[in-house]
Amino acid sequence: MENLVDFAKSGGLVPTIVQDAATGEILMLAYMNQESFDETIRTNRACYFSRSRNKLWRKGEESGNVQEVLEIRIDCDQDTIVLKVNQIGGAACHTGYRSCFFRKIEKGTLLEDGIRVFDPKEVYKK
Repeated sequence: MENLVDFAKSGGLVPTIVQDAATGEILMLAYMNQESFDETIRTNRACYFSRSRNKLWRKGEESGNVQEVLEIRIDCDQDTIVLKVNQIGGAACHTGYRSCFFRKIEKGTLLEDGIRVFDPKEVYKK
């Protein structure tokens, strides 16, 4: 799957916007490298590169909240990816919310307006 995405342009990682295929809701932003991109195409399940852990991150491997990839779109510069997914398990965010974008700024104040689907302390027992 070489040359579909320009991973070299930004040091090997490209931003990946994840969108619910049915509703259009933006669920999260992650990063992909060539290896995670190839695995995503091969399995039709979202795989990212975790910058904090410096390794592949197979979405849902701990929580069970996997993302079935229905469509992959690449921007005009071939350095940003959009995944349209079926979010299985209800939550994309590791904090338990459906979307990582569960906060909004209203009149200069940061407000939560998302729905928490699970308690991360229960899901990520370590």
